[in-house]
Parts: sequence; structure tokens; C-alpha cells
Amino acid sequence: MAIWLNGAVLDNAQARISVFDHGLTVGDGVFETVKVTGGAPFALTRHLERLGASAAALGLPAPDLSLIARGSAELLAASGSPDRARLRITVTSGDSPLGSERGGGPLTIVMALGGLKDWAASCDVVTVPWPRNERGAVAGIKTTSYAENVRALAYAAERGGSEAIFANTQGNLCEGTGSNVFLVVGGELVTPPLSSGCLAGVTRGLLLEWFGGIERDVAAAALAAASEAFLTSTTRDVQPIRAVDGVVLPAAPGPVTGKAAQVFAARAATSPDP
Repeated sequence: MAIWLNGAVLDNAQARISVFDHGLTVGDGVFETVKVTGGAPFALTRHLERLGASAAALGLPAPDLSLIARGSAELLAASGSPDRARLRITVTSGDSPLGSERGGGPLTIVMALGGLKDWAASCDVVTVPWPRNERGAVAGIKTTSYAENVRALAYAAERGGSEAIFANTQGNLCEGTGSNVFLVVGGELVTPPLSSGCLAGVTRGLLLEWFGGIERDVAAAALAAASEAFLTSTTRDVQPIRAVDGVVLPAAPGPVTGKAAQVFAARAATSPDP
């Protein structure tokens, strides 16, 4: 397996980072997951723009996005241009002291490929008891500090769910561990605004552009009362929600969800980098 590390394509056995890397010791880094289909990364420009924005929001030096774009092409070529894959791009602050203080050295940039999961036709979700802090220092940033998501996803799995859903500190719907949430309320397609603390998902943004929807705060309890709902993410695209905390929704997919999925698939097929 090939790995791209700090400008070079290496065999997995050769690729090494320091045990003092701040991404390892304290989770001081940002990342992107990019879907690869037909040998090409989908929406890479948007993902790299968000990577740069996440780095800036975390106070990291600006990563060389053109270098990362070239590196992704080199990694895909070295891996035989897989038809379906998951490209993970990770940027950390590099070697640092054993603590919260950064060391000021060069960034660590690593890219790796993995399998692309086949999602079920619909999913059950579970709301978790821990709120997202929409006013926190890392709200809306795609950081490598994912322990909260790991714990929440395990909580959901223990209760029969394949995704965990967070409210924020105001009791409003926020997001999943790796997804954005859309729901139909009173005939309107609604998704939480970025001010809720949710991540600015690439698929979320494309769907709002291509299909529409209203960004507004909605109580977390509205999800289980929705006529239909769905998740969006880079690897899921549009995935209907079947049940929320064991409450089965009227339809999965409902008519709005079905149309949204059709529109997204059709528009996505027209260009690998919309």
C-alpha cells in the first residue's frame, strides 16, 4: 500500500511520523476525507479549500494546497488509480513538546487510501446526551480531535444506530459524527445553519446549491417528528433516515429525499470537481 508523506510517495512499511507529532499526542491537526470514483477524487477543490479554512481556524500555518493536490494525483497513480476509494488527507502541526504548546516546526502532511464503505439504503440514528458547543474554539472545524465522535458513535451502535446525532447547547439540532442532517418540517426542507456549530459539509453545500433547502435553527426533537429526513456526507451522498431513537419515520426515502438523491447523483455525474 502506498502512502504520500511530506512530498513523497512511500510504501506503507517506510512511512513513519514522529512519536512527538502533535497530531498524535494531542490531536492538533485537520483533515479531509475525499471520495474517489473512476480513479478521480470528487470535489477535490472544495475539500482543499475547507482544509485550508480549517487550518486557519485552528491557527496552523497555511498548508500548500497545490502540493497536496499534486500529491493526491501521485498517490492515486501509484495505487493503480482505484475505481472506488476513500482518500484521507491529514495535516498536523508537526513535532512539538509533550503538551499543548506547539513546537513551531514544519507541518506533517500525509495522505492515504482506504476502502469506500457501501452504506445501507437507509439508516437508524440515535441522539446522544452530549451537546456540541457551537461557541467552542473548534466549532465547525474538521479537526483530528475525534474522540467525542468515537464515543458518540459507539453510544449509537450500542442502541442499534449507525449514526449518532448531536444537539447543541441551545437544544437545537446540530449534526452527526460524520454527517449533516436534513429534515422535512411543514413541507419545507430544513438543515441546521453553520451557526449551530455543524461542519460546513461539502455534500451539504452542493445539495443546497443544486436542490435547495432552508438553513435555520430547529429543535433537536423535531428530527423524530419529521415527515422524512436524511443524512449527507462525502461517502454517503444522500442517505435516508429510517428511524430516530427507535421512532420510525413515515417514509425512508420520502418524496423529498428521493428527489434530492436523484438531483445530487445527476449533477455529481457531470463533473468530478464541481
